[in-house]
Amino acid sequence: MPTTPATAANSSSNGTADAIMLELVDENGTTIGTAEKLAAHQAPGQLHRAFSVFLFDEQGRLLLQRRALGKYHSPGVWSNTCCGHPYPGEAPFAASARRTYEELGVSPSLLAAAGTVRYNHPDPVSGLVEQEFNHLFVGMVQERLRPDEEEVGETAFVTAAELAERHAAAPFSAWFMTVLDAARPAIRELTGPSAGW
Repeated sequence: MPTTPATAANSSSNGTADAIMLELVDENGTTIGTAEKLAAHQAPGQLHRAFSVFLFDEQGRLLLQRRALGKYHSPGVWSNTCCGHPYPGEAPFAASARRTYEELGVSPSLLAAAGTVRYNHPDPVSGLVEQEFNHLFVGMVQERLRPDEEEVGETAFVTAAELAERHAAAPFSAWFMTVLDAARPAIRELTGPSAGW
């Protein structure tokens, strides 16, 4: 992946794990500071910048991922294609493309902004809190997936009807329906009315 000032500043050159910093924001999404990632998610949570990506194949099916069991937050649950946090100073669009490549080994063939949504979702299992100002992106994926097994446990392409069945039967991330509903207008524009989103 290309190096940007934000990614260079947040990469360790000596192989040690540095603290991951997030961008704290106000209710309007204006940056007001930084906080360490885990600290920002501990109750009651600190409002921070995040992103959520929804990628579709040429048949209008949504790419879901099941989060790896080793993740400290919401392990083993299904969620949208990719989600995460920009580094301080990193544009949400750049961060979404970066993390999609890091987690799934693909670069979207199309990626477009789809608005923002602000939410506060406690995770009843971990006790962590998603207090986020989330930038939404929709797009297309045409490459073969090469998931990083430390990040992704499983992937699936699903139709709208298949998603409804899967959501009723399996655990999903606490934020999934909030970000999906907020992105639906852009998803419908991307996939067309026949896809049923």
